[in-house]
Amino acid sequence: MRPKKHFESPDLFRSRLDQILNHSHPLFKLANQIDWTFFEKEFGPTYDETMGRPGKPIRLMVGLHYLKYTFNESDETILMGFIENPYWQYFCGYEYFQHDPPTDPSNMTRFRERIGAAGVEKMLQALLCTAQRSKILKKTHLNKINVDTTVQEKAIAFPTDARLYYKMRETLVRQAKEQHILLRQSYVRLAKASLAKQARYAHAKQYKRARRETKKLKTYLGCVYRDIYRKIPYPEGNLSRSLDIATRILTQKRESKNKVYSIHAPETECISKGKAHKRYEFGVKVGMATTSKDNWIVGIQAFHGNPYDGHTLQETILQTEKLTQWKVKEAYVDLGYRGHDYRGEAIVHVVNFRHMKRLTRSARAWMKRRAAIEPVFGHLKSDTRMSKNYLKGREGDQINALLCGCGFNMRKLLAVFLLPYFVCQKIRQFLKSRALFKLVYSYSIA
Repeated sequence: MRPKKHFESPDLFRSRLDQILNHSHPLFKLANQIDWTFFEKEFGPTYDETMGRPGKPIRLMVGLHYLKYTFNESDETILMGFIENPYWQYFCGYEYFQHDPPTDPSNMTRFRERIGAAGVEKMLQALLCTAQRSKILKKTHLNKINVDTTVQEKAIAFPTDARLYYKMRETLVRQAKEQHILLRQSYVRLAKASLAKQARYAHAKQYKRARRETKKLKTYLGCVYRDIYRKIPYPEGNLSRSLDIATRILTQKRESKNKVYSIHAPETECISKGKAHKRYEFGVKVGMATTSKDNWIVGIQAFHGNPYDGHTLQETILQTEKLTQWKVKEAYVDLGYRGHDYRGEAIVHVVNFRHMKRLTRSARAWMKRRAAIEPVFGHLKSDTRMSKNYLKGREGDQINALLCGCGFNMRKLLAVFLLPYFVCQKIRQFLKSRALFKLVYSYSIA
């Protein structure tokens, strides 16, 4: 059922939060700047009108996700911090101080599944609209944007053949037991011993022996796999999906395409970005567009299939124009975008430092400014939960990328509202020190 609009009853014996909190605090200001009715209109139709109990308030769920990615918290820790921070409670729409968590961490997962990636994109659009209304993000900022890609890593262990064989056999044995399939042999003890030996041999650089143990683990998996198919020729549900993944694991080779790198996240891809310290990254490619002047994230999305960078430019610029409702005039990209397929109105500049001498000073400055997008990726990974994606499936990759963009833009908005607050605090401290100085000086004269 759709959530109730007023989820708090008035209390005559308690003070309201807006009477206690500092109105100059950045979160207090931002809470009054965001158009919360926008989310009621967009997400309200996703709830059933008649069946079930009323859902949690939409403003509460949206506010918790904003705060989670702004302050780099998990679903559990954001609720623990909620009951300690009155500014977070006011931001989420509460009028009185709360002493208990407003919801369960699992409800945040259900809310993300309910609105999907399209709904999270609306959350990013709402923050950009807030910046536009506050005249912080202007139309001239879209005259020049920077576009680049990075890798959003999945929260998986480093994939090795031995570990994949072991985990896949373990999964099949567990699911066979759940469906009361009597296996001829489960290889639990043998596989555990072989995995330990393989790790020791590989560490000692005895690769021939390590390969022999890996082959044993593959044999154990194949035996369980064939035994299940003999007992149930036409499996269904989770067992069918696991057997399909097992088929891919057993048949894939070093040169194979679309390999499986994780059993619980088979959508994970292996991406090489040419980094010296990290040759391969396992996750999904993310394309992002930022304003060249102030580094606002105006477009961000995940691209599955590990496409060539130049083939992501069209969708990135289209998303930017969709979210901001403004046209992009010039886009600056690196050499990885050579041969792009963009066919829009914007002018695409591929930065090549070999040919910069023949340009004007202003053109060279904007070319060099393209590198400003690189620290934005660093902040996304260190501050807004892009270093490891814990959300499930391809939809989870899209949702996490968009919410990371929301968290980064929230931090920029808070920084803008923090500046006058910081100046006021300094002025107040200065006036107090002056008053104290005058008082001491008057007593010393007397």
